[in-house]
Amino acid sequence: MPQTAEILIPLALDTAYSYAVPAGLSLAEGDVVQVPLGPRETIGVVWGVADSASGSNLRPVTGRLDVPPLSEPLRRLVDWLARYTLAPKGSALAMALRLPDEAAARESLRVGVRASGRPPARATAARTKVMAVAADNALRGKTALAKEAGVSMSVVDGLIDDGALETVALEPEPVARPPDLDHPRVPLSEAQAAAALDLLPPEGDPGATLLEGVTGSGKTEVYFEGVASCVRAGRQALILMPEIALTAQFLDRFAARFGVRPAAWHSGIGGKRRERIRAGVAAGEIAVVVGARSALFLPFSRLGLIVVDEEHESAYKQEDGVHYHARDMAVVRGKLEGCPVVLASATPSIETRVNAEKGRYRHVVLPERFGGRRLPDIRAVDMRLDKPERGRFLAPPMIDAVRHNLAAGEQTLLFLNRRGYAPLTLCRACGHRYQCRNCSTWLVEHRFRRALVCHQCGYAERKPEACVECGAFDHLTPCGPGVERIAEEVAELFPQQRIVVLSSDFPGGAERLRAELQTVAEGGCDIVIGTQLVAKGHNFPHLTLVGVLDADIGLTSGDPRAAERTFQLLQQVTGRAGRGEKPGRALVQTCQPDHPVIAALLSGDAARFYAEEIAAREAAGLPPFGRLAALIVSANEREAAEAHGQALARVADPPAGITVLGPAEAPLALIRGRWRFRLLVKTERAIDLQAYLRDWLARGPKVRGNVKVAIDVDPQSFL
Repeated sequence: MPQTAEILIPLALDTAYSYAVPAGLSLAEGDVVQVPLGPRETIGVVWGVADSASGSNLRPVTGRLDVPPLSEPLRRLVDWLARYTLAPKGSALAMALRLPDEAAARESLRVGVRASGRPPARATAARTKVMAVAADNALRGKTALAKEAGVSMSVVDGLIDDGALETVALEPEPVARPPDLDHPRVPLSEAQAAAALDLLPPEGDPGATLLEGVTGSGKTEVYFEGVASCVRAGRQALILMPEIALTAQFLDRFAARFGVRPAAWHSGIGGKRRERIRAGVAAGEIAVVVGARSALFLPFSRLGLIVVDEEHESAYKQEDGVHYHARDMAVVRGKLEGCPVVLASATPSIETRVNAEKGRYRHVVLPERFGGRRLPDIRAVDMRLDKPERGRFLAPPMIDAVRHNLAAGEQTLLFLNRRGYAPLTLCRACGHRYQCRNCSTWLVEHRFRRALVCHQCGYAERKPEACVECGAFDHLTPCGPGVERIAEEVAELFPQQRIVVLSSDFPGGAERLRAELQTVAEGGCDIVIGTQLVAKGHNFPHLTLVGVLDADIGLTSGDPRAAERTFQLLQQVTGRAGRGEKPGRALVQTCQPDHPVIAALLSGDAARFYAEEIAAREAAGLPPFGRLAALIVSANEREAAEAHGQALARVADPPAGITVLGPAEAPLALIRGRWRFRLLVKTERAIDLQAYLRDWLARGPKVRGNVKVAIDVDPQSFL
């Protein structure tokens, strides 16, 4: 009997299209196929197959592609993600479906060389060296042979042309070797061993577990034991990381535990390697993947464990395209796959903490540092009493602490969560402020680039010698500090010391950053100056003093998560101190030492902070006790964006339990040339937020011109 296939196409389409299945072609759900779409051919995934009446006038499926099909759990994840985020189902599919690019998939052939048994026609000293090394008849790469013989590559090439050396094709290097589960390692402490036993649920009882431990408690080694158990059972493990910058040091830690590195998945992985990783994951040949949030959509065939490291990190939220939170989607995929999920953090998110307290998640706690090391002693520097010198940003107590630390031969970290040299440049003569031409943000001076840069869209311009508004020379003034300005001040105060500045926008990319982090870890510098890049996931054994230079930055925001994020960031960065043999301490420069966040940090009473913050959230009906969704209306013209937002508000008609606020101009009203207005929907927890949003948008005005409406369920950013 003829059949019809429902094909979902990875475009911004919300429905599957019906196609006729040609005679002789057998299709099943999940198969990747090629189909006609308008005047061209495209790819899609079979979402359903059904018998159909004969004589159908549907266009036929062109053919099935020879790639692994999408598994049922992965297809269900796509459906769930689209329903929850209100994204088109095809857009959700696009994150899970990546077909091999033929150009990228063609790997260059690896060639080895060895002696052919024929002597060279002409003997030279260099050739004799090469033949002596090759006499063992072992296969070597050309570069390795030339290096071992101490000659140039041209000598090896000449011997190949001469026939004295023969070339042999080699198998491609595996992207990841199987982990050695019995690789020698540092024994777990008693607390770690107990936590490892409690970490994974009993067989047949998958769910989420919060692994909470103070900084330096060894959470990573604990969940490594979960990974080992998973691989030993013949399953695959996925470890999600919030930042690419964390990956390099983490891969080294993984290799120290398992003898090999896992497969790494992030935007820096090239096309050929990406395709080999996807194929290896789908075939079940790769046991462990460490990756950024996009790794959640890899086609695992035997997924047995998902770990979300630093689960509290906002980097897990995708803010463009499909607005999803990888931590939450990891919990969903774990449920669909029937596998446990571990959420690891020293400072859990409020949502995860509440889920653990209410019994929805299991809760495993490591209350002390590994090896009996003490947590750092944290004290405040009250900037109202101990003010820096004019034009300076380090208070006298901070300078004294750094000086004493240097005298003891110990390492110092100065933390400021602000990139560049200065966040604002203005003219003292006329007051002109340099602003991005595409965004409603000030241009940040980057002195090492000799440019003023927008941190929203990347626009950059040369810093002028004279004011563009009034023409005055020598009147442009940097206002406020960034890490570059702090580095300048530190170099003047301590000219003989080795200083490393760590920021995500420094030249050299990931390789330079990895080298600098390695330098810090090995004690190759005296003072580290960094942004939030250094606040999490790093182990610097020689670091004993952390100085936080502006602890109040995040406390003035209108973001309902401002207190939580500030506490998490400060707790993480001060936790870098004293992780080695020597005790650590931290100084926090603040103008609000009595603020609940700063007071909780200084007292070390994290439980009190969480209790107060959770109570405040519950009283206000904010997540996780209520639900939020944001509608961001944008357009090239301010009037068009505002008018569409107002038209949406007029038909909102919220029922009981739902409040609609706005439209209001977004705090960052202009980004990349588009004006933005926001509407915020706040509901009680039990209300079907998605159903209301769908009904509201269906009743709302049609989107016209260049107006766009983005929907962000569970927003993390309020800018």
